[in-house]
Amino acid sequence: MADRAPVAVFISGSGTNMAALLYASRAENCPYRIVLVLSNNPDASGLKLAEAEGVATFCLPHKGIARADHDAAMEAEVVRAGARFIALAGYMRILSPAFVGRWEGRMLNIHPSLLPKYKGLHTHDRAIEAGDSHGGCSVHLVTAELDDGPILGQTPVAILPGDTGDTLAARVLIAEHQLYSRVLADFVTRETAPDYLVAQVRERAMALPEADEVTSHGMPCFGVTKGKKFAYVSIDHHGDGRTALLVKISGLDEQEQLIESDPARYYRPAYFGDGWIAIRLDLGDTDWDGIADWLRRSWAAIAPKRLAAMMDF
Repeated sequence: MADRAPVAVFISGSGTNMAALLYASRAENCPYRIVLVLSNNPDASGLKLAEAEGVATFCLPHKGIARADHDAAMEAEVVRAGARFIALAGYMRILSPAFVGRWEGRMLNIHPSLLPKYKGLHTHDRAIEAGDSHGGCSVHLVTAELDDGPILGQTPVAILPGDTGDTLAARVLIAEHQLYSRVLADFVTRETAPDYLVAQVRERAMALPEADEVTSHGMPCFGVTKGKKFAYVSIDHHGDGRTALLVKISGLDEQEQLIESDPARYYRPAYFGDGWIAIRLDLGDTDWDGIADWLRRSWAAIAPKRLAAMMDF
């Protein structure tokens, strides 16, 4: 499969979740590849496994190094390897807020509980002591708050009579190995998935005053209620294989300048004329703040004066 998303995996121990991600990546249709395995523990057996499987590794013990400096050194290796995503897989270090911020929306973690229950350690014992019917595991985006990011997927695991923390942990680990690779695969492909891209545009377009959505020429279309349209999302229009946002611009000069500046991202939309530009959303690196700005500008170009006065441009 071409253009698989490059992923770096952080571990501190045996790396069984790393191994599950790695072996899942060997499937022909897997959309990601493991380009680097990193650890803060030189004795982590997962490093030897990764090496044996031909995956590059990096280890930097954290003792005696400031947290931010250690994170920066690890991050430098991630960047050097070309990774676009980070998967934490049993990495037993709290990451610095600055590092987490730089990878916001691109770093995942797997946690052995059904979050938001039982953040932190000893999750299985706590679930049993609480009398829960199920333990389980969760994959979530990493934020500065420990085990608190948006949940991307979960698998419940029944707690059986007589279970101990260890016996429950063994079954949850099986669920982790199944869940993580599936969620990671879904996550790395959402940047090019039309449903996700349309949802991102919709969230930003519908936040504008009196915006509405209809379908026009088979495309999601956004306009001012009972008024003109300011944005369309083109999805494989006439089989062109592209997902793009169409917004209003000042005219031919701006259209030509944009296309010349980045012909892979901008193009002239068929049938829309000089006053519109198409912006590719499916290249995997969309600046969503920039897209929100394009939508606001396009909305302002067609909004009645009474509405435009409400916005501070």
